[in-house]
Amino acid sequence: MSVTSKRTSKRKEQIVALLKGIETGDEKSVAVVNPDKYIQHNPQTHEGGEGLAALFKRLSKTNPRVNIVRIFSDGDYVFGHTEYDFTTSRVGFEVFRFEGEQAVEHWDNIQTRKGPNPSGHTMVDGQTAVIDLALTESNRELVKSFISCVMIGRQIQKLDKFLSEEYTEHNPGLKDGLGPLYSSLAEEDPESAVHYQKIHHLLAEGNFVLTGCEGFRGRAQTSFYDLFRVEGGKIVEHWDTAETIPPRSEWKNENGKF
Repeated sequence: MSVTSKRTSKRKEQIVALLKGIETGDEKSVAVVNPDKYIQHNPQTHEGGEGLAALFKRLSKTNPRVNIVRIFSDGDYVFGHTEYDFTTSRVGFEVFRFEGEQAVEHWDNIQTRKGPNPSGHTMVDGQTAVIDLALTESNRELVKSFISCVMIGRQIQKLDKFLSEEYTEHNPGLKDGLGPLYSSLAEEDPESAVHYQKIHHLLAEGNFVLTGCEGFRGRAQTSFYDLFRVEGGKIVEHWDTAETIPPRSEWKNENGKF
């Protein structure tokens, strides 16, 4: 195993240990975080390792359960797909940026768990194996083009250019296939329509690509995280979370969601 691979594996293990620390409230679990450099983008959490330790201690009192369903890396980033059982069940994406041996920046996007959807899929089941590492960059570019063209550019008639006919959907409100997604994206009700405006994150490892985008759901400013699995040059599977961005007066740090 190369030095880079060893570092990548260690970072993934550290983040898994950090997230599992939510179950116990163990302050030692945040040792991977550099409190002097840490930039926290969750607007409901104070900055630094001390802020995380306090959050974990508070959450541990709810007897939480944490399951890391998928864990990936991309350069200095480690990102995961997670499910949490606090007083309510939630699903989220977590993104950490490393400098050396410690995490120095964090983003997340968490929503209440719903489903299964009309096709019987949950928000977290499906393929987990990371393969096709040599195709990471081409898969990243495919997803970037999809988000830019369809989700931001609103060229929904080009869905079949990017998505497989055997497309599997994990969004709790949609069924498999291109038709239900097309109908959803064509929705123009000002109270519920989804509009993406900007890509902030574009992370990839092999056949998986995660995007973090800013936009609106209805009239609410919203953070959209989407995980795509790519196979044969097409998107074949999709998971997502959407989280309303709270007003600035409610933020506990000044870093912004993105």
